[in-house]
Order: sequence, then structure tokens, then C-alpha cells
Amino acid sequence: MQRFLFIFLMCVGILTSANAQTFTQRIQKTANGQGTVVIHQSDSIDQLVNTAVLANRNVAAKPAATPAPPTKPTGNGASVGTPAQATPKQEAPVQKAQAEQGEESKGVSTYKAVGYRVQAFAGGNSRADRQKAEATRSTIKSHFPNVPVYVNFFSPRWICRVGNYRTYEEAHQMLVSLRNLGFDQCTIVKGKITVAY
Repeated sequence: MQRFLFIFLMCVGILTSANAQTFTQRIQKTANGQGTVVIHQSDSIDQLVNTAVLANRNVAAKPAATPAPPTKPTGNGASVGTPAQATPKQEAPVQKAQAEQGEESKGVSTYKAVGYRVQAFAGGNSRADRQKAEATRSTIKSHFPNVPVYVNFFSPRWICRVGNYRTYEEAHQMLVSLRNLGFDQCTIVKGKITVAY
């Protein structure tokens, strides 16, 4: 009986000490026959990484977090508050949605449909090709400010496409306009378009 109690207490002690290790401590742990990992990082990153791990372990034990108080705007447009009150994670879905919508105006309800776009540029996968695609977008936007222009990377190339046209005839009109601007390699492509309703 004493032997069982001793083994049980040893197991509990080992488990609690292993659970108390931080993420970086577990990674840097040495083992015979294996390589070692050394991490050099600032204290702020160490705190961010290790508190996130500890927070994940204690999620069930902690009560729900209270919302942060609103920040107070100052006269120069900045807001007063702690860095923890910044909300980059809340802005990310908005940015993703805007990136998916392309250049449509905010607040407009849209849906996807099959239609046509005019492909003004198709390059490779280099940085120079990306810059050419974005330069093409800038040129087209300067001549047609109300027409959505999309720059996307469809592996293995950078593509610049113009418009959301339901019919081939509408796309052909834009094709002619772009060819008059000097984009001789323009083509009409069929695919998913974004339509406002």
C-alpha cells in the first residue's frame, strides 16, 4: 500500500512539473540521441508565446473575459488606451472580405455569379510581374475609376482582370476600350464575378 501511494505521488508530481513548463522550455528540452533547440527572443515575445500556451491550458478554469473599456479619442485622431486594447484581429476579417470583394464599394450587398472579366495582364510569378500587374491596375483605374480591377495570384502567374460583366457583349466593349489604351494582349475570360444587388 505504501509503495502504491509513493508511486501515485511521484506520478502526480511529475505531471504537475511537466504541465508547469512553458512552451519554449519544452522545445529546448534535451533528450539523448536527439538534437537540441536554442531559442533567442525578446522578453515580450517570450511572454506572448508562453502566456498563450498557459491561457489555452486554463481556458476551462478562467471565467469569461470582460470587454475592454472603449478608448478615448484625442485631438490628433489617435486614441488613448493600452496596447492590449488594439483590435487587429477584429480588423482582419474586414480586410479579408474587402480583398475578396476587390474594389467594390463598402456596404454594398453582393453575390457571386458566372460572368465575364477582361484579362488585361498575365505574367509569371516573379516580383517584377506582380509590379507590372499592379501598374496595369493603376493605369486602368486612372482611365476607368468606377470599374473594379482585380490583381490576383493564380499559381503560377500574376493576373490583372477588369470588371464584372454579366454578358459577353459588355465585356467586349471594355476589351475594345482597353485595346485602344494600348493593352493589346487583352482577352475575355469566363468565371465567377461579383454582382451587386
